[in-house]
Amino acid sequence: MEATGFGVMHVDEKTRSSPSSKNRPIRRASPGNPEMALASMGIYVFHTKFLMDVLRRDAADPTSSRDFGKDIIPYIVQHGKAVAHRFNESCVRSDFEREAYWRDVGTIDAYWQANIDLTHVTPELDIYDGTWPIWTFAEIKPPAKFVHDDENRRGSATSSLVSGDCIISGASLNRSMLFTGVRVNSFSRLDGAVILPNVRIGRHTQLSNVVIDSRVVIPEGLVVGEDPNSTPSAFAARRTASA
Repeated sequence: MEATGFGVMHVDEKTRSSPSSKNRPIRRASPGNPEMALASMGIYVFHTKFLMDVLRRDAADPTSSRDFGKDIIPYIVQHGKAVAHRFNESCVRSDFEREAYWRDVGTIDAYWQANIDLTHVTPELDIYDGTWPIWTFAEIKPPAKFVHDDENRRGSATSSLVSGDCIISGASLNRSMLFTGVRVNSFSRLDGAVILPNVRIGRHTQLSNVVIDSRVVIPEGLVVGEDPNSTPSAFAARRTASA
């Protein structure tokens, strides 16, 4: 059922994408496996001149919705040659990864889940694989710091990922991910929290199953996610709602 949320493709036995027609509708199943569908990951490779020609044609079409997935790709499938590449045939995996890893993060819930999955003891994506590193922008920051060791005011984290320049001051984290520069103040508790960079969390807060946008200031005493009947599974706090 998850396939219905993606752009599902039909390919033949040679992985060539085929257009639908009145006489031959597209079959959604993968060749050789009727239980599996092929979803587009949105990664495309073109010859530059060919792509520019197609884009110019689409720009001159007054009926186009100017959407890559709805207009450009279907036109190429109908009038040109589009070939699919199966992701699991070339994906590099570590010894701990059972299958090729890919996740869609097009919704808040999906984004939350993809981040929280990394807090598992053995996550499906091994970000610690030194033979296949993730190259990205990185700042030189001080290490994460945990302070206070008093009863009910102890800086601690379990099953969590805490980035550099974070200070956990007398607060507790469980199954959470903190990006760079987050401050969590005393007597607060985070469970299933994805906190983007430079967030400030006040004292006595309780945040469960949340996504907090970067640079948000969470006011003292705020409680989110404790009642599953009154809040969504992934609550998103944005800068415009900061206090």
